[in-house]
Amino acid sequence: MLNSSDRIVTTHVGSLPRSAAVTDVVFAREREEDIDDAAADATIREAVDQAVRAQVAAGIDIVSDGEMSKISYATYLKDRVAGFAGDSPRNPPADLEDFPGYMKRIAAGGGTPTYRRPKCVGELKIKNLEPLHQDLDNFGAAIAANTPAEGFMNAPSPGVVALFQPNEFYTNHQAYLEALADVLRVEYEAIVDAGLLVQIDSPDLGLGRHTLFKGRSDAEYQELAATHVDVLNAALQNIPAERVRLHVCWGNYEGPHHHDASMALVLPLALKVKAQALLFESANPRHAHEWQVFRDADIPDDRILVPGVIDSTTNFIEHPELVAERILRFADIVGRERVIAGTDCGFATFAGFGSVDADITYAKLASLAEGARLASRKLWGAAA
Repeated sequence: MLNSSDRIVTTHVGSLPRSAAVTDVVFAREREEDIDDAAADATIREAVDQAVRAQVAAGIDIVSDGEMSKISYATYLKDRVAGFAGDSPRNPPADLEDFPGYMKRIAAGGGTPTYRRPKCVGELKIKNLEPLHQDLDNFGAAIAANTPAEGFMNAPSPGVVALFQPNEFYTNHQAYLEALADVLRVEYEAIVDAGLLVQIDSPDLGLGRHTLFKGRSDAEYQELAATHVDVLNAALQNIPAERVRLHVCWGNYEGPHHHDASMALVLPLALKVKAQALLFESANPRHAHEWQVFRDADIPDDRILVPGVIDSTTNFIEHPELVAERILRFADIVGRERVIAGTDCGFATFAGFGSVDADITYAKLASLAEGARLASRKLWGAAA
């Protein structure tokens, strides 16, 4: 895994805005419409190349494919794994339940995405790995053409799939998690075998506190979430930790977030995952103060921190000096070589949905890169 050996390296969480053409393809496939597959594949392939090119131009070192082919970061699994069908009721976060007027307003204004969240209704088995191989081929071609420093590809944790896609087949939650781990292991290992870092998206450790685990005590949450960590680690058993990034967050939406679990609760769980790099929210108003938790924690010496130094839910372009200030806080805690500058979350968690304008997204990433350059000069001197 690339680290900040002579300057602060930059990355982001994964999803990037999709064009109207890409969104049309993704939703047509979601609706199982009869489309020109060759033309659709070409649209996605070109979009991946453009996304990688734009990331490199913005100054991002460790890039993704932007999740161009996926309707969302977790529910795409139904196209690759048998056992999912239908749709499932929504379980709104506890913070939005406290403000029903706001929840109704954002839903009416198109502020919440609409897409199927199929339930688990049968035994989970791999049914089609072609979409995965297409993603890897598209990304590999884009990397070869645009030569970023390194690439990563996202995949969901077993726990976040269980959060969004409830179980109606397995005897209990543990059995469902283990079945998910068995099928996801194939995807994790294929990503790493392709020469990429695998990023495990695990909002179940943060967002899960005020959705899947709402109404539970903190002790119950920690016990249940620890089960999620154990199952994830089992799925990662064949992959070296230095090829794994873990992303935790509290939900990529602009809302009250006053029921978010504290980082003090989430961090001990996240640090138990077999992942060298930890990506987390640290820029938005609800979690910007929690750098202090890292200051006071016992962070393993081999762990790399990837704090979000720009927000992913607002169209403010953070000033590079503020970005540098945020980076330097974490460099003071774990050392300059163990910090990578990142984002709070993705910029297009769901296809066709995102609060940040596409052009502003890349301007924010450019500001992230400039802030990293400023921090590098302060940490390494003029040579950086």
